[in-house]
Amino acid sequence: MNRREFIAKAGMASALTLQLNPLEEAGEPVKGDKRIIISEVSANFEREPLYPYRFKGSAITDSWQSAVRLASEGGQHAVGLGTQGVLWSDSKVFAAHSESGGNAIMYAMTERATQMLKGESFTNPVALLDSLFPEVWAYGKRITGNPDLRKTFALNALVAVDNAAWILYARENGLHNFDEMIPAAYKPGLSYKHAQVASIPSFAVGTEASRIKAAADEGYFIMKLKTGAAGTQKEMIEKDIAFLTAVHKAIGHIETPHTHNGKIPYYFDANGRYEKKETLMRFLDHAKKIGAFDQIAVIEEPFEEHNESYVGDLGVRVASDESAHTVQDAAHRIELGYTALALKAIAKTMSMTMKIAQLAYEKNIPCFCADLTVNPILVDWNKNVAARLQPFPGMHVGLQETNGHQYYKNWDKLVDFHPMAQQSWVKTQKGVYPTNNTFYARSGGILDSSEHYEGLFI
Repeated sequence: MNRREFIAKAGMASALTLQLNPLEEAGEPVKGDKRIIISEVSANFEREPLYPYRFKGSAITDSWQSAVRLASEGGQHAVGLGTQGVLWSDSKVFAAHSESGGNAIMYAMTERATQMLKGESFTNPVALLDSLFPEVWAYGKRITGNPDLRKTFALNALVAVDNAAWILYARENGLHNFDEMIPAAYKPGLSYKHAQVASIPSFAVGTEASRIKAAADEGYFIMKLKTGAAGTQKEMIEKDIAFLTAVHKAIGHIETPHTHNGKIPYYFDANGRYEKKETLMRFLDHAKKIGAFDQIAVIEEPFEEHNESYVGDLGVRVASDESAHTVQDAAHRIELGYTALALKAIAKTMSMTMKIAQLAYEKNIPCFCADLTVNPILVDWNKNVAARLQPFPGMHVGLQETNGHQYYKNWDKLVDFHPMAQQSWVKTQKGVYPTNNTFYARSGGILDSSEHYEGLFI
């Protein structure tokens, strides 16, 4: 059974509306791109310990770094990386297995996708992802025993594969930087060039306000603040309101040069913990009561994805993150009143992110990049997107969450694996990354080889 027959039999093609590129189906190369035949494939992973990172009513303590190597008949090869986010991408899978068990399932999907590519050919990575996704998602449903497996879980499993395909595509076609890699259809959505990108740290549920104040004193001017505390909905909202009060008291008065109004903006992420719109309104009413409401820049993913409450009447910008699995899902969230999108090239693949970024550009929906607690090389995959997004309302810089330095126990070691670790854009400087001309010319180093990760395949 070929891949097209598999999709038709599974009854998924119409539901996904992720059609194969017609030129790919016909075996005809897209104009300007050469057909790349994949001759060798391999996959591997490393485990990295974390300090507990608490969200969605649970916590992660271990991060699997996946790596995929693709080699072509043309003599080129590429190693793509991914960081697995089981709790983020499907909390039901996380709850049903041990932490290692959930990671093993996602890695099995990465391995499955990698082996599917042996002997296959492609002309561009976007069409390649579209052809892989339905079968990998269906495979994930089988091995988890969950017919409702979230699409984001499958996309997360495909990140390393997709990144390897992009690097191989660039090398086979003689492309030298990220701008040259972007297909013409998606260039408008990734056409801006910020001189700086904000480095947004993330603070877990229950973080002491003093730690957040310390980050502001270091120059961080926008922080991701996790809400949706553990417990019943009543317990959750009481804890969240207390957290909001403590945060506003600690940093509400601090000034910053990076926003139009000179105030610290608040970025709250509830990770789908709020069951009712009325509960979120209690949080917002309290923000008004204490004078914090006007400093809320965005509230991300307050509801789980099957909650279709309209959010366009809350008076605050609400962003979709994990519920915007695909470009079609993102379009639906916009219809529900979501007025921002959190892009995650490092969690939903670069190929899908380009599509979503272009939709947002066409709909005039501002975007920013969210993290998955990824390694330093993947930080720069995300940074290439964040640096090219249109300015977020009220901000002077691009926006990118990066929290790996807070949670990886061996972060400095991981930085050393970056092929351009000494460049200025790799480390935060007073709350921002300087994205200078060298950053754009070298694409943040993402097209360069990492000696460490290459070594996984010797």
